[in-house]
Amino acid sequence: MTPAAAPAPDRQTLAVIGAGYVGLTTAVCLAHLGHQVCCGEADEEKVRRLSGGEPTILEDGLADLLRAGLASGRLRFVTGAAAAVDGAAFVFLCVPTPQRSDGSADVTFLESVAREIGPHLAHGAVVVNKSTVPVGSALLVERLLDRPGVAVVSNPEFLREGTAVHDCLHPDRIVVGADDQVAAARVGALFAGTQAPLIVTDTATSETIKYASNAFLATKLSYVNAVANLCEAVGADVRDVLLGMAYDHRIGFDYLRPGPGWGGSCLPKDTRALLFMAENGGYDFPLLREVIQTNETQLSAVLAKIRHAVGGSLAGREVAAWGLTFKAGTDDRRDSPAVEIVQRLVADGASVRAFDPTVTGPIPELPGGVEICSDPYAACDGAVAVVVLTEWEELRWLDFAKVRALLAEPSVVDARNLLDPTALRRMGFAYVGVGRP
Repeated sequence: MTPAAAPAPDRQTLAVIGAGYVGLTTAVCLAHLGHQVCCGEADEEKVRRLSGGEPTILEDGLADLLRAGLASGRLRFVTGAAAAVDGAAFVFLCVPTPQRSDGSADVTFLESVAREIGPHLAHGAVVVNKSTVPVGSALLVERLLDRPGVAVVSNPEFLREGTAVHDCLHPDRIVVGADDQVAAARVGALFAGTQAPLIVTDTATSETIKYASNAFLATKLSYVNAVANLCEAVGADVRDVLLGMAYDHRIGFDYLRPGPGWGGSCLPKDTRALLFMAENGGYDFPLLREVIQTNETQLSAVLAKIRHAVGGSLAGREVAAWGLTFKAGTDDRRDSPAVEIVQRLVADGASVRAFDPTVTGPIPELPGGVEICSDPYAACDGAVAVVVLTEWEELRWLDFAKVRALLAEPSVVDARNLLDPTALRRMGFAYVGVGRP
């Protein structure tokens, strides 16, 4: 259901540069909040599709807001950054900052866009860094713009893939970093319709908040996976252990879900970037290094479970893989632990038949020997084990009598603890979860 539009207290003319995951979500949500938004994107085909109301990413509620924004006239898409910023009072930079080989963030796209839009900005405009960028990026953009009278503000995003529209319209907080407090207040006012707490600070602190937040979430996930491994060692049930922990309000339920490891477009990149920034600043951060190492170890632990389930060797064995995205509710496979595990299965000699509801054909991340199946049952046909790698809810409610009949051996490795082990074992499956007896 599309939420009712919340009129902005002071409707503004905005430009959003980049129609990727963050940019597209930001553009449609700001238009929904009542602002006039022009989104500039370099990819002409993407501009054509979005202008026709066709979303380019899978995100709950995005298609409805996109079409509503276009129909209202508050949202439009153009090719190029310079064309988007004409007459805009605020310009949101939502460009990629990919990871370099040393772990640092590559700000080439940010630098390029800043140089491109500088001459075209209106006097008094505010440029907003929305991308996840290293500390000091606001000052870098200000220098590259070379436009006295144009303020640069940091406003990091805290969107979760799969719930990005909800998170954008109902944020836990709005963080604005600026040396110009008037500019900070103006940016904060853009989000008044969300009624979220507003935190105003300096740009370096705002940029650090983003990295520190993601690194903390990664720490929780690595910790919970370590607890799951402990539970296996001592014979405890991680599900009940985490339930007993989570009711403590200081800990909470969020991110207390063991799995094959954390991935996606943010946590792996941002934890390594924060580690790089710490080392650059002369601070040793052993805790964060161990968080990253624990995540690597978790991938190996899941592979070991699969090997054990098929008798010790994967060579010549056929395995069914359910899920390829890094989490359910998104079509994002960037740094997906599911993809990494499938790659390692093939490297160990296994033949893999994979199903994911967002994948319909061969994808570049996977070796040529991986067969993409149109449904989860087809993936199981003749396999010696089925491995649950993404927590798609539809997998929970399959006909497991049919699954058992299709499998050559009734073995399940549930890397997401999605399925009911008692019910499966009663049906004759050999079930292995994460941290569960």
